[in-house]
Amino acid sequence: MPTKITIIIDNPADPDAFESGYPQLAALARQLPGLRRLESAKVWPKEDGTPTPSHRTLDLYFDSYDDASAAVATPAAGAFFQQLAGSGTPFTGLFSDIED
Repeated sequence: MPTKITIIIDNPADPDAFESGYPQLAALARQLPGLRRLESAKVWPKEDGTPTPSHRTLDLYFDSYDDASAAVATPAAGAFFQQLAGSGTPFTGLFSDIED
C-alpha cells in the first residue's frame, strides 16, 4: 500500500530564518531513496491574527510502508532530520497508509 510520511513543523521562533533554510531542507528530503513525490505546504495565517497550529507540512510519498521505513534509516534521512532538528523548531512525523 502507498505510504506517506507527513512532517508537521511547528511555528518557528524566527520564521524568516527558518524560511531562509527551508529550500535546503526540502532538497535534502528529495534525496530520500524510494521517494516518489514530495509535497511542501505553508500553513495559511489565521484571519483573527492568532498563531497557526503549525508553520509548514512536508508530505513524502513512497510505494510502501517498507520503502518509507527503509528511507528513514538512511544517511540521507539522517542529514534531513539533523538539519530539521538543528533549526530548533519542534516537529511531528506521521506514517500514513494512503487510502485514495
